[in-house]
Amino acid sequence: MTSSAADQRLRDLARLRRVRDRIDREYAQPLDVEALARGVHVSAGHLSREFKAAYGESPYSYLMTRRIERAMALLRMGHLSVTEVCFAVGCSSLGTFSTRFTELVGMPPSTYRRLAAQASAGLPACVAKQVTRPVRNREAPVTAPSLA
Repeated sequence: MTSSAADQRLRDLARLRRVRDRIDREYAQPLDVEALARGVHVSAGHLSREFKAAYGESPYSYLMTRRIERAMALLRMGHLSVTEVCFAVGCSSLGTFSTRFTELVGMPPSTYRRLAAQASAGLPACVAKQVTRPVRNREAPVTAPSLA
C-alpha cells in the first residue's frame, strides 16, 4: 500500500470512529444512516458498506445494539415501564423495539425486566451489565437465556 493510500485508509477509519462515537453518545436521539452519513460527508450507502467492513455490522444494527444495551440497564433498574424505556433509548415504535430486543436478548423486554431484576439483585451495576450484554448471534436459539 502506498503512503497516500495508507493515509486515506487512516482518514476513512477516523471518519468511521467518529460515526461510531456519535452513535455511542447520541443513541437516544433520532439518528438514521442518512443523518450519520451527512455528518461525515459521504453517502448513506458508502457509510453502510465501510462501517460494516470495519465493525462487522451496519450502522443501524450498531445503533440498535447500543439502544438495547441501554434498555437492558434501564429494565434491570425496574422503575420504568417497557414503553417508557422504549422512548428513553430513542426508539419511536414499541413494536420495533420489542422485536429487536427479543432478537438480541432472546426474550421480550417485559420478561427480561421481570427476570433480570431477580437475577441481578445484589450485583454491582458494572457486573450486571457485562453478564447481561447482548451478543449478536443469529444462530443462537430464541429461548430464554440464563441471566446468572
